Amino acid sequence: MGKDKSLNLPYPLILASTSKYRSALLSQLGWPFEALSPGVDEDQLKNRGLSPTQLAVELAKLKAEAVFKKFPLSCVIGSDQVCMLDGEILSKPGTIDKAVKQLQKMQGIHHELITAVTILSPEGEMSFHNRTLLHMRKLSVEEIRKYVDEDMPIDCAGSYKLESKGIKLFNKIEMDDHTSIIGLPLIQLNNNLLQLGYPL
Repeated sequence: MGKDKSLNLPYPLILASTSKYRSALLSQLGWPFEALSPGVDEDQLKNRGLSPTQLAVELAKLKAEAVFKKFPLSCVIGSDQVCMLDGEILSKPGTIDKAVKQLQKMQGIHHELITAVTILSPEGEMSFHNRTLLHMRKLSVEEIRKYVDEDMPIDCAGSYKLESKGIKLFNKIEMDDHTSIIGLPLIQLNNNLLQLGYPL
């Protein structure tokens, strides 16, 4: 892969993710791109005792590096998200019961969502991360169970889907960029890619 002059892009664009949500977000910027699985073993970092922010930043970098090694003449975007409650990382629940228990711990208080991005290109590395503060309303066990049964967020960190019915669980969300809560902060990403020469 080399420079794609016909499309006036400085480098072919690759998203180091197979997430349909991240792909949908990146497509909003209007540049053609390829989405590839980075094949990164996330557990190798999760057991190293990193802080939630460090974990998100390192995972985003690892994902970008894994794909960039194969396509060093491209611009590769790696991203990761970590959900944190009082310093504790909230993992994907995996089951309905664990999702209910996770949401019970969070109701009536706030938690953070950390989204990190690494961009690798022949011109070097760009990295950034941002925080979203989410205030969950007070919910009864019945309300929590009803939500989990309807939305089935068992494969989502934090046990909710903000892009779906999970938005109803919150009475306030503080953020710089609403796209960051879905997994790819487009405002900062766009700023960085414009610096690399991608057309507006």
